[in-house]
Amino acid sequence: MGKAVALITGASRGIGRGVALTLARQGYDIAGMATKPDPNNTETGLYAVKNEAEQSGITFLPLAGNIADLDAHQRIVDETVDCFGRVDILVNNAGVAPLQRNDLLACEPESYDRVMDINLRGPYFFTQRVAQQMVKQVETETPAYAPRVVFISSISSRVISINRAEYCVSKAGLSMTAQCFAVALAPYGINVFDLQPGITATDMTSAVTAKYDKLIEEGLLLTPRWGTPEDVGKAVLSLAEGHFDYSTGAVIEIGGGLSVPRL
Repeated sequence: MGKAVALITGASRGIGRGVALTLARQGYDIAGMATKPDPNNTETGLYAVKNEAEQSGITFLPLAGNIADLDAHQRIVDETVDCFGRVDILVNNAGVAPLQRNDLLACEPESYDRVMDINLRGPYFFTQRVAQQMVKQVETETPAYAPRVVFISSISSRVISINRAEYCVSKAGLSMTAQCFAVALAPYGINVFDLQPGITATDMTSAVTAKYDKLIEEGLLLTPRWGTPEDVGKAVLSLAEGHFDYSTGAVIEIGGGLSVPRL
């Protein structure tokens, strides 16, 4: 078997970009998915990630698709398999914040539905499709073959922000989705993990930089710095390499000690 193949949703920026580049540097071929990749834009977006990733000598397949569009899921899987012959690692990363941070009592159904479609419903059914492909591969590969599924949820699955409650609810649901797939796929030797990033420097958090700078300065984190997409990328790499294969279903926080209780 050649290089392992990682299918990463939301690969054009932020955490998805960090994961893609980290895996590429270690020889993983990448199928990177984004909503509207522009082949003419090689400075930012998915094709910029492709160009940088392929400097490591790997193949990067750009995929256009909205994770909320269930009708596109099989096409994405088919295009990946047509290119590489298989999918070894799925990284469910695509996600959005609410368009506006509104108090829970002012949350609009439109915002709730959008966040749920992209953050929860889409990954739930996309994982179902990819898992079906992985099961087929398990049936034809050597006994040692072990595909892996990684959900990028959030500390917001456990830590409440009432001005973006729909986001927290979506991530809590995503964490439970990871647990369900861990149980369902264990008989096939497919390991499933839930990575929960904390305060991470991405486009999504750029609007609240001053808020979190202040909280970090005041001692919110045991490791007093912002997290980076590369921090998450290194964690995904460790899972992909099989270092945690006796820990399927594990929930791993990448949050600088945010959730450690203190008095």
